[in-house]
Amino acid sequence: MRHGRLYRSGNPALACGADIERLQGWGLDAVVDFRSPGEKSADEAPFGERFNWIAMPVLEGSMTMDVLMPRLRESTPEQVDAFMLEVYRDFPVRYRQVFGEFMRNAQAGKTLLYHCTAGKDRTGFASLLLLSALGVGQGDILANYLESNQRNARFNTQALERIAQFGIRPEVMMPLLEVRGSYLEASMQAIEDGYGDMGRYLSEGLGVDVEGVRAHYLE
Repeated sequence: MRHGRLYRSGNPALACGADIERLQGWGLDAVVDFRSPGEKSADEAPFGERFNWIAMPVLEGSMTMDVLMPRLRESTPEQVDAFMLEVYRDFPVRYRQVFGEFMRNAQAGKTLLYHCTAGKDRTGFASLLLLSALGVGQGDILANYLESNQRNARFNTQALERIAQFGIRPEVMMPLLEVRGSYLEASMQAIEDGYGDMGRYLSEGLGVDVEGVRAHYLE
């Protein structure tokens, strides 16, 4: 893959000034935001003034804290794990149009940074699509996806400390904070069930010119 063309991250909008200057040096054509409006704050407005920040909301309304808190208080770890599996099964079906729009931005050859809140679920599925289109093997895609557990370790520890005051047990929260191989496999199974394989999903489901994407991002 060509260096410096595709980036995935957690929410970059609250980065410090030096980090934003660094981001500007990357020559980003677009920053794609998979969060819903309820996940954003007014403090992020200056970021939008510096970048071409495109809203492509996925899971609108279902990942806000006022929705999640009551669910987490009443759930077991197994129920939260099942919830996440359902979320991942929905990505390629319910949000097909959004991810198709995302892939068309890649097809146009843009230098992209794409993100959600933690850079792991919606962004992880977007990476599955991009890397599959670029011919990356499933083992490498999964390894890249699972890196979020290391990258987000400090974020997760802080989240567990904050969430404890609301009476939510760590073992209930962890399926929401972690990425798990079974989650991404749920998305891939939904694609296989609906389209047979990833190639057909990209071309027929999303209308992606795979060769065009490869021409932009492969050496």
